[in-house]
Amino acid sequence: MSDKTPDIHAAYALESAEDHKRLYAEWAGDYDEGFATFEDYQLHIHTARAFVAAGGQGPVLDVGAGTGLCGAVLAGLGVGPIDATDISPEMLDQAMRKDIYRDAIEADLNEGIPVPRDSYSGIVSSGTFTHGHLGPQALPALLRVARPGAQFALSINAQHYEKRGFAEALHRLSQHRIRNLALPEVRIFGDLASGPNKDDTALIALFERC
Repeated sequence: MSDKTPDIHAAYALESAEDHKRLYAEWAGDYDEGFATFEDYQLHIHTARAFVAAGGQGPVLDVGAGTGLCGAVLAGLGVGPIDATDISPEMLDQAMRKDIYRDAIEADLNEGIPVPRDSYSGIVSSGTFTHGHLGPQALPALLRVARPGAQFALSINAQHYEKRGFAEALHRLSQHRIRNLALPEVRIFGDLASGPNKDDTALIALFERC
C-alpha cells in the first residue's frame, strides 16, 4: 500500500512521461479504493457504455488502462478479448490481477505501441487524455493499431479539448482518416464527489477509422 493517497490534482499536474510513471507507481495499489470509489469516479463507466452503444466490439485495446476500471466494465458488457496498455508497469500489474485482459503492453503512447498494424477492432481510453503530458499527438499511434472500421471511444477532458489541440486534430483527421465523429459530454464524477473538480466533464470522442 502507498503512503500517498491518490489525488486528482496530482494527476492534473503531470507534465512528462516520467512524472506519470513515478506517480502511478505510488498509486497503483490504492487507486481503485483510494480514488475511484472515494471520489465516485464514473468516467470509465460512461466511456465503456458509449463504446458498446456505438457498436464497438473486440478485440479491443484499452489505452491508459491503469488498474483496469474501464476494462472491467467492458468485460461486464460482454466485450472481448481486451488488451491493456499503460505507461505504468505497476498499474498494469494491478489490472492483470482482475483476469479480464488477454495481454498487458507497457508503452508510452508518445513513442508508439509495440503491436502490429491493424491489430484491433476497437480502441477505448478513459481518463488518459486529461491534464497531463498526453495530447493529440498520440492519436496517430492509436490509428495505426486500429483496423479499418474500428470503433473508437476516447474520453477527453472538456477543459482542454480545444486548448490542447484535440478539436483541431480531430477535425483534420475527419477529412481522410476517421468518420462519424460524435462528442457526447459526460460528468467525470458522480453525485457523491466533493471538492473543486466534482463538476468536471469530459467529451467522449466516438469515431471510426476509415
